[in-house]
Amino acid sequence: MEKTDLNRRTFEFSVNTIKFLKNIRNSKENDVVKYQLSRSASSVGANYEEAQGAYSKDDFKYKIGLCLKEARESHYWLRIVKAVGINESQILDSLIQEAMELSKIFATMLKNMRGV
Repeated sequence: MEKTDLNRRTFEFSVNTIKFLKNIRNSKENDVVKYQLSRSASSVGANYEEAQGAYSKDDFKYKIGLCLKEARESHYWLRIVKAVGINESQILDSLIQEAMELSKIFATMLKNMRGV
């Protein structure tokens, strides 16, 4: 996968998640989930953008580690949305899938960097 593809995917994941959250009604419980999910989903792409400007291999590795953590957290909150019935849609299922795939991509990147 090329960097530009991952740039696009992480950006679109953030945008699509924020658009999805606009369709969830406001309540005390939902607002907590919406806030946490919007932060983690947008952080995936933001940290990947920062990784592109890393000043060292260690800095790059650290930022990719943050991408992995935020993608996993997003996956968690999306599953919460589905499990408690806040929203059940194909869009939600595609976001869950994308969060899982991004997690796998970043985990593989970190695994490949272990010897670097």
